[in-house]
Amino acid sequence: MSGSSDDTRNCTATPPYLPPTAIDTTERLRILRHHMQSHNLSAYIIPATDAHMSEYIAERDKRLAWMTGFTGSSGTGVVTLQKAALFTDSRYWIQAERQMDCNWELQKSGWISAIGQWLVKEVPEGEKIGLDPYLFSIDNWDSYLQALDGSNRTLVALDDNLVDLVWGSQRPLPPTNTIYQLPDDFIGSTWQEKVSHIRTQMENHSGKPTAVLLSGLEETAWLFNLRGDDIPYTPVFYAYTLLTKTSISLFVNQSRLSGDASQALAAGCPGPLCVTVVDYEAISESLRIYVQQDGVHIWIGTEYTTLALYREIPPEKRLEENYSPVMIAKASKNAKEQELMRAAHVRDAIAVIRYLVWLEKMVPSGSVDEISGANFVNQLRREELFCHGPSFETISASGLNAALAHYSPSNTTSRKLTVDEMYLLDSGGQYLDGTTDITRTVQWGEPTALQKEAYTRVLMGNIDLSRLVFPPRTSGRMVEVLARRPLWEVGLNYGHGTGHGIGNFLSVHEWPVGFQSNNVPLDKGMFTSIEPGYYLEGEFGIRLEDVALVVEAQTKYPVHEEPYLTFEVVSLVPYARNLIDINLLSQEQIQYINSYYESIRKYIGPELQRRHLDEEYQWLQRNTQPLSRSSLLAASLGTLAMGTVASTLLPGA
Repeated sequence: MSGSSDDTRNCTATPPYLPPTAIDTTERLRILRHHMQSHNLSAYIIPATDAHMSEYIAERDKRLAWMTGFTGSSGTGVVTLQKAALFTDSRYWIQAERQMDCNWELQKSGWISAIGQWLVKEVPEGEKIGLDPYLFSIDNWDSYLQALDGSNRTLVALDDNLVDLVWGSQRPLPPTNTIYQLPDDFIGSTWQEKVSHIRTQMENHSGKPTAVLLSGLEETAWLFNLRGDDIPYTPVFYAYTLLTKTSISLFVNQSRLSGDASQALAAGCPGPLCVTVVDYEAISESLRIYVQQDGVHIWIGTEYTTLALYREIPPEKRLEENYSPVMIAKASKNAKEQELMRAAHVRDAIAVIRYLVWLEKMVPSGSVDEISGANFVNQLRREELFCHGPSFETISASGLNAALAHYSPSNTTSRKLTVDEMYLLDSGGQYLDGTTDITRTVQWGEPTALQKEAYTRVLMGNIDLSRLVFPPRTSGRMVEVLARRPLWEVGLNYGHGTGHGIGNFLSVHEWPVGFQSNNVPLDKGMFTSIEPGYYLEGEFGIRLEDVALVVEAQTKYPVHEEPYLTFEVVSLVPYARNLIDINLLSQEQIQYINSYYESIRKYIGPELQRRHLDEEYQWLQRNTQPLSRSSLLAASLGTLAMGTVASTLLPGA
């Protein structure tokens, strides 16, 4: 656990000890089990998602959190008539122990295979296991079937969501906020161009699809250049799209569309570029009617299509791939979208640098805690042009809290920032021109030898992956090891992914780009984060995250086929000089950092000067001095202690 015994539950004590952060779920479980019995179920599965497989979900869809008290973004609850278990990965174990009462046992795995094993152990043969088919993708359904194969336990898809029955009138209402059109300055292509591109793919596909079904909220938002505020941190809205060769159906509440949005969608009416708006709830019935026609085939992405909609399409009329053509098209940004993302990252860097300068002044006085720090960096971002708020809940973590890779501060867990502890900030913004996500780890006092070595090795992994040159369409999984190698060499590692795709004013975690086995190969125009880390439970955590664009590489020898690729880092904030052990770095790594710092000076320096942010400009100059074997001697004593004399020790500062 995390160092202190009073912030996590102790279910072996008499009576059991629950921290103030834990939720009493006794009555909720009692009512849920009553509904399970009325449906002849021995178990019920509760995922942490919505009907669109969204990562971040609206309050009305937070069924797992409401049932368990656990608010992490990844997990699955399973309730039997005697037991209740939460399955989640290592990022959330300590958080779960802080938030759950003793009705729930923590199963330290997020894999469906582990859930299946537990169900086989706890559910008698011949019994039924219930679930809501609108909350399970086809892929997840298949994984559960495989996990229970041959066990004589039956999965049952129910018409009712049993948690909703327990929640009753207390469940939040559906959103009513306005769905708006993106201004022309912030789109890479018109929606008509995007639709025509997808229809061309339909024509050229060997499976001859007559329609594409879009279930992911980002897919519909991207296709029509529309945005909304239904989901926290992600500017999307509840909708489905059924795109055929001659018609376009958008399933959304018509009254929520702005006047401009309605006008834009109807501009091509009547005709093949006319969007017909249909009620959101009518998607299943509309699918049912469409598939009754002869010769139709619906192209679906199995990662985002739910079991409920999948079952509406007869097997012979399905064209199944992991991702829809819209999800694939969205992943590669065109030239204008790339420029928009670069511009957003310049303004985002200004906000982060202002925050780091403020911390150097305020932390010694003991006046900053994790929550006030998170609030202030969010405020600085909101002051930037085109900002629509944070892109995820800010991770502002000091000392042992930073050892929780996805910790976010609360009133009961927030720690004061001190010069003696490492501080990790993982934060991002939503801007009309792009989405950002950056992590920096700092310490204002003297780091331990382990902290300094771990930080440097995390940085080495970040650099080694960022400077890689590779053939087009290389799998991210093949190259991910480069980010881990410097840590592996000394027996260290981290328990999360190395990176994820990122959208243009869309999701901060945009599939299907990244470094996992189920991501698509890396190709030109894709944005991904690169974020190795190291976490020592109960003591500290380190992560260094940059967003990078996949671009063509300039190689010594010409490539006769397609050019090779590399990464262009668009995050523009210096690393912590006092945490770098330059003796561990190769000359190539030092050259990379110096080149990166030149870019920061080129793009951020003039903007700081234009705004008359003189203090921040001087800080930038000091912290982007070229690295050499001697330049970090002073910095190793600590940024805080040396801040006032840095200008005399470092030439040109």
